[in-house]
Amino acid sequence: MQIIPVASGKGGVGKSLLSANLAIALGQAGKKVLLADLDLGASNLHLVIGQQPPKVGIGTFLTGQSRFEDIINPTDYENVSFIAGDSEIPGLTSLKASQKNELIKSFSHADADYLILDLGAGTHLTILDMFLLSPQGIVVTAPTVTATLNGYLFLKNTVFRMMYNTFKRGSAAYNYLESLKKDSEALQKFYIPRLVETLEQIDPASVSLFKNRMSEFRPRLILNMIDDPKDADRAQKIRRSCQQYLGLNLEHLGVIYRDSMQDRALASRLPVVVYKPHSVIGQAIYRIAEKIMQSETLKFDADYDITKASEASFEIASEEASDDFSQKMAYIEELAGTGALSAGELAETLKSQQFEITRLRNENNLLKKKLVDAARQGYKI
Repeated sequence: MQIIPVASGKGGVGKSLLSANLAIALGQAGKKVLLADLDLGASNLHLVIGQQPPKVGIGTFLTGQSRFEDIINPTDYENVSFIAGDSEIPGLTSLKASQKNELIKSFSHADADYLILDLGAGTHLTILDMFLLSPQGIVVTAPTVTATLNGYLFLKNTVFRMMYNTFKRGSAAYNYLESLKKDSEALQKFYIPRLVETLEQIDPASVSLFKNRMSEFRPRLILNMIDDPKDADRAQKIRRSCQQYLGLNLEHLGVIYRDSMQDRALASRLPVVVYKPHSVIGQAIYRIAEKIMQSETLKFDADYDITKASEASFEIASEEASDDFSQKMAYIEELAGTGALSAGELAETLKSQQFEITRLRNENNLLKKKLVDAARQGYKI
């Protein structure tokens, strides 16, 4: 079974669209597919495939109300089964370690040729760990500056997560990473290859294992919502940035042009590959499905067990990428250095960040004024 986690650094880039239509395209090719909605904070994948929300799903399984086999629901599409996410059950956005491990073990025994996991957006540890269930996860992004930055941030945090899970607690490499907690901003500016060189000097055995796993890690990129052929060049720039600054080889699965047919398909409660298979977006999905079927199924070494990952480990991203200004600026510097951002895009991004700073400063001044006024009133009393 090939596990295909589908992730994105931010929402709104078509991650669920790809997951659903890819599952159906693979099913049409005779492959047995299990599609799971793991966007637990905003589970709506059933809408994309035109299904009514099932009464059981991830939530009922994790709360002990149903067995795993009971939450696997048939769909109207050949060879495709579906697991819903249950976004209305509180607490599902931050799973406990035991819940996450139980889910992972259940997935590993699924009867399917392909297991497609539609993950939530962002860089929470649960999302990173689910993405690392396979060396062949897919990152979906768009050609906008924000989407590019957040896609790159997601991959960087994934590499850090793998590094932290590889180094055994108490090892010299682990302790060095722990020491960097005191200056997380400095760590964010570390290029991975340079950090690996430093770690190799103090713990060559641990770093050797990490290098082996990095060689096994081959995430795949899809650039969605393309409007202009020139936008497709962004994928190659992202690949170069990942190779230079993350030491990561990124496979490019293809691009998907923006197509109004998708909106019509959603309104009809049908996936686009069913509603209009010969549309621009439908043909792009089929090409991607064909590449996946032709690819070899890869796995990490047998000793890499994500269920043993420490939940107390260093959280690289303390906030969602879209909300963390200091981290975002660090990645802007990196991408600008490799040419992934043009001068115009860099200026546009800096302008937007300046606007954000001004807004926060104004809010801060308003709060200060309220505090001063409240203090004065208290003094008079």
